[in-house]
Amino acid sequence: MPRLSRSMSRVLVFDEQDRILLFLQYGKSHDVPPRWITPGGGVDPGEDHDQAAIREMHEETGLVLDSITPPFWSRDFEADQRWHVYEVGHDEWYELRVQAFDPSREGWTEDERVDVLEYRWWTLEDLERTPDLIEPDELLDLIRGRLAAR
Repeated sequence: MPRLSRSMSRVLVFDEQDRILLFLQYGKSHDVPPRWITPGGGVDPGEDHDQAAIREMHEETGLVLDSITPPFWSRDFEADQRWHVYEVGHDEWYELRVQAFDPSREGWTEDERVDVLEYRWWTLEDLERTPDLIEPDELLDLIRGRLAAR
């Protein structure tokens, strides 16, 4: 029997101080604690991952992008059932460098208006010390790798 799956585009958004933009967001319910995640989301029918990354950045942050650099990482994974209704997923990961800004909520869905509690520009050091949940488990390693590649 096929497993419920989802393809997504995720974006590591760094500012000029190498801080990373994350959103504190609930998943499929408010019965489990929220976790910090990057901007991004599902690939809609007819879209490729690049188009989804550009659209999601606009919807979730208000940034309008004409293009985005090619993904630097992809993965197939078992979805954490605490937060996701799908069972398996595929992510394409992008990096974006910007001047720090305050994300706009204008493009948020009704669910996002309920589920997103806050945003924050994090330093790597602060993320390494936080007791808060972050997703995916590899997020700190991804950030370290992108900072080292600069």
